[in-house]
Amino acid sequence: MNAVEITILSIVLMIALGYFLKRIDFLSIKDVDSLNNIVINILLPCMIFSALYSADLSLMSSLGILPFVILASSFITGIISYFILKRFNLSDKVLWSVLVTIMIANTAFMGYPVNIGVYGSEGFLRAIFCDIATSVIFLILSFVLVLKFGGSPKKAVRKIAFFPPLWAIILGLLLNILNIPIGPVLDNTVNYLGNGTIPLIMLSLGISIDLSGIKRSKNMIIFTSIMKLILFPAIAFFIVSFLGLVDLQFKVSIIEAAMPSGMLSLILAITYKLDYELTSDCILINTVISLITLPVILMLL
Repeated sequence: MNAVEITILSIVLMIALGYFLKRIDFLSIKDVDSLNNIVINILLPCMIFSALYSADLSLMSSLGILPFVILASSFITGIISYFILKRFNLSDKVLWSVLVTIMIANTAFMGYPVNIGVYGSEGFLRAIFCDIATSVIFLILSFVLVLKFGGSPKKAVRKIAFFPPLWAIILGLLLNILNIPIGPVLDNTVNYLGNGTIPLIMLSLGISIDLSGIKRSKNMIIFTSIMKLILFPAIAFFIVSFLGLVDLQFKVSIIEAAMPSGMLSLILAITYKLDYELTSDCILINTVISLITLPVILMLL
């Protein structure tokens, strides 16, 4: 088996383990929030910090184009989706519940393990830069939804300002550039915690799977899956080709664009009182579908 097959099968097995543990009542859907809080606030920041702190930043100027690729792909896909959805005469809340799932990709939870498995630390470094775009998209959508449905702009800014993975990026880059040592004990601790990120993410995804959502939200699941898993990466392909990106820059950009909808979409849906059940159904089902589409894209690359 090649690296692509091994990576995807490993991810599938970990997700399946989470689903199995839920089925035998060893874990339940109530545990998802706790697992995600541990990942977002502790493990994922450690993983990001460790990668950036030890990274060779001589490629910084060329890596800076990667967030633009994801941003441009997201907004082009979002604009196309918006005008299609408007033709369905949906309520604004339903329309935006679907739109956020299309525009926000799971560039971290799914993107990191896939790129690490296939391309190692070099792929992971580029995936981090792609994920910066996701944070920017989250912030922009937060302000749009504040204006659309009411809410506090201060609260939206606070969510981003105190988002631990963002601080992991800032501190990792800053300490690397300034060459400030953190000592072997702290370095080892951060590495150990970071290594727990991927298994916990996969278990959480497995526990979250609820196939009953297919029937409940069938039409919108089909629509979001087409736009997110096919159109989004297709647009990214044309952008990276136009920009002349090659090798890992080219491959990681497309892989990150091909990720399923991100859990940040659900945070927006809940925060701004959208149809979060619909958003959740779309996220979970197109995550399952991505286990088929991602291997195809990886093999084509």
